[in-house]
Amino acid sequence: MAAVCTLCLCAGLCLNGQAAGVYTDVAADAWYAGAVEEITAQGYMTGIDENTFAPDMAVTRATVLTVLWRLEGSPEAWVESPFPDVAAGSWYETAAAWAKGKGIATGDGKGQLNPNAPVTRQELAVFFYRYAQYKGMPAAEGSLNLYTDGNMTSLWAVEGVRHAIGMGLLEGSDGKINPGGTATRGQLAVILQRWITPAAG
Repeated sequence: MAAVCTLCLCAGLCLNGQAAGVYTDVAADAWYAGAVEEITAQGYMTGIDENTFAPDMAVTRATVLTVLWRLEGSPEAWVESPFPDVAAGSWYETAAAWAKGKGIATGDGKGQLNPNAPVTRQELAVFFYRYAQYKGMPAAEGSLNLYTDGNMTSLWAVEGVRHAIGMGLLEGSDGKINPGGTATRGQLAVILQRWITPAAG
């Protein structure tokens, strides 16, 4: 049991009721501080240990799918042909099965999930776009032209990134959206907060 809990904590997915204010690496004035506090309170993400959130750590595919699965209420899930690289009994097994069954995760060209691989910003956008499609939400029409590197978005990710921009989930910095950059835990927390916060107006 202890080994399993350690795995979950390292992935930042155990529900331990941790308050964001106790994370020694989350400054009160950090741009992601409010999001970390809210998402922690909701139980969608927690720290990698009792005192560390690791906001600059890369997000893995398994973490993103588990977060989306939790947004959906952590339903029971099973698929006839699960991802071959998802070990039975792993902390993300049910989330991976749910994501495959709903078309949110399709795997690579060999059908592998690659659960421990880091997620790029455009991949993160696509995951949220597919989740939105599953929820029956209309696609948002954001413009890649708002950013000087918008044309660097991979063709398979264009619709997802446009949706993320249009929904206000993904924002750039210094005029760039950085589609191929690695997504961090802090960025995921902010996107989650934006997702669950109704738009004003």
